[in-house]
Amino acid sequence: MTNSFRDVYTFMPQYFSLLLSKTQIEEIYADNNNFVEAFGNEEFFMLPSTLKVCDFANNRLLKFHFGMPFLLILNLRNNSLGVYLSTKRYTNSSKTYLREVDLSFNSIQDLSFTVFHGHVNTIKINLSNNKISDLTFDLSHLISLEKLDLSCNNINGITSQKSMDTLHKISKTSKLKIDLSNNLLKCKCQNLHFLQWMEANLDMFINSNNYICQVDNNDVVHLTNVQKIIKQLEKECSSYTMLIICITMGIITACITLAAGLMFRFRWRLRYLYYMTRHKYNVLKNIQSSDTYKYDAFISYANEETDFVVNEIIPNIESDDNIKLCIHQRDFVPGEEITHNITNGIHQSRRTICILTRSFLDSYYCMFEFNMARMESIYSRDSQNILFLIFIEQLHPKDLPLVILELVHSQSYIEYPNDEQGNVVFWGKIKDAIA
Repeated sequence: MTNSFRDVYTFMPQYFSLLLSKTQIEEIYADNNNFVEAFGNEEFFMLPSTLKVCDFANNRLLKFHFGMPFLLILNLRNNSLGVYLSTKRYTNSSKTYLREVDLSFNSIQDLSFTVFHGHVNTIKINLSNNKISDLTFDLSHLISLEKLDLSCNNINGITSQKSMDTLHKISKTSKLKIDLSNNLLKCKCQNLHFLQWMEANLDMFINSNNYICQVDNNDVVHLTNVQKIIKQLEKECSSYTMLIICITMGIITACITLAAGLMFRFRWRLRYLYYMTRHKYNVLKNIQSSDTYKYDAFISYANEETDFVVNEIIPNIESDDNIKLCIHQRDFVPGEEITHNITNGIHQSRRTICILTRSFLDSYYCMFEFNMARMESIYSRDSQNILFLIFIEQLHPKDLPLVILELVHSQSYIEYPNDEQGNVVFWGKIKDAIA
């Protein structure tokens, strides 16, 4: 049937019914024609069960799809099926008796993963003279394969460990031979594993005299001594691997240092957000949605100033029934973590008053309360200053942290006069500041 269909561009099984009815046709040669498509419809999808050879070589096929469970030889050489076969199969038969498949000269770059499913009887596959760069299709069904022709492609190596394992397994039962001649293999570090596998399975490869390999300086050498090239690569790649490890460790160290620096810089912000997150959602929601607070002021002081708080602050400020203070020795919830009590107390107070002494500056928890109040004013009070400092002893500016000095410069402080006339004015100013 060669050269019989020069003016026919689509080949469909109707031709079998019209021209070859009641025959026991075993071979059909539709090669050297102008067919662009060859596929079956719902009524005529299966090739005749008697057909053993189907030859559509040297056409212009863009699509080929039939049911072919009984076909033995399929020749689709020199067509344009590359795009079609990248996503589809040439048959939907779950199992086929195909022995030989020729897909050479089809501009194939990649094949559908399932293209050879059901090909348990196939012994020869020709994929030569295409543009294949790697074996990404499934080979596991090709248990009888004896020859896989991959010559004249763009294969640099096989990257899939599963493909290498499958080929090795098939070779143990069917004496598989693979032709990789006239491919530009890569003799580089990233391809070392493939070359080692190739050396371990050298008896699987044929026409090895035509194997060429590109080395690091882009020179091309003949791959006649695989073992020598592998030993040279192993030396080069070990130093290359060490360089990668050192660079990676350097990058990781730099990232950790940067992260640690950022965490240190924003440590009070992070701690504040952490403790606020732990606050019960419904309580937090009620507080944030209201302008009223449980306390008028949170008093932050060192234990050394307990007498001053109990004998001076509480009587003079809470004597006014409208003002309620949060004193940690009196108002903290027993059993709660102290940090949780502090953040809750500050969050539920309109202002935070710090009793500044040397003991305050030396106290971890006093400075914690001060910094939590700063974060509260920035992130929960729209940058409104809620801090007020009371100096009850002389402190030199050089002894004060920078953040406290900033508050002093903004006049958010008052000094305790420690005399009867000055005390009246002092406590009045404190009440005004709280209000």
